[in-house]
Amino acid sequence: MLKALLGFVAGAVVVALVGWLMMPSLMFTERVSPFGMEETIARIQHNIEDNPALKAKGWALSGLRNPARAVQTDGGNVLPVMMIEVCSTKYSKPILKEDTVRFLSILMPCKVSVYKKQDGKVYIGTMNAGLMGKLFGSLVGDVMSQVAEDQKLFLVMDPSTPAPEMILPQAAPAAGGGGPGGGC
Repeated sequence: MLKALLGFVAGAVVVALVGWLMMPSLMFTERVSPFGMEETIARIQHNIEDNPALKAKGWALSGLRNPARAVQTDGGNVLPVMMIEVCSTKYSKPILKEDTVRFLSILMPCKVSVYKKQDGKVYIGTMNAGLMGKLFGSLVGDVMSQVAEDQKLFLVMDPSTPAPEMILPQAAPAAGGGGPGGGC
């Protein structure tokens, strides 16, 4: 009996440890871009802005941030990192209306990270919206599963299409909001 109990406890510890170690790779995705920084950013932006299916679901760019700038300003030498911010009120509205899940506003707007690594390649990082949504019940799970499907359209990298121009952020309006899409 003691042997069985110890075996169960050891198995539970191993499963917990494996889950803990694998969690980061499950919660976030990373893939190599076939293009440089600016072209990758521009292609993602235009995928969002020019896709009728995404437009119909309310997706719009809400910002473009350079989180590496603050480190560089502080004297640090870091590789480029840019955050494309995008939002759809169709998806944010049900979450922001519900008190029990409003804390998830921390995840809004949806972000796509484009960055370089020491190997010289450009990478695209996203949150695994489908898996994350499942952690917070059916409302959030349903919304985030739809976001996950739409995210696939953000990241289409078709080398047969000409490189678009990067969409630079517009100055934010005085009364708040955000970039071109007005925030979320």
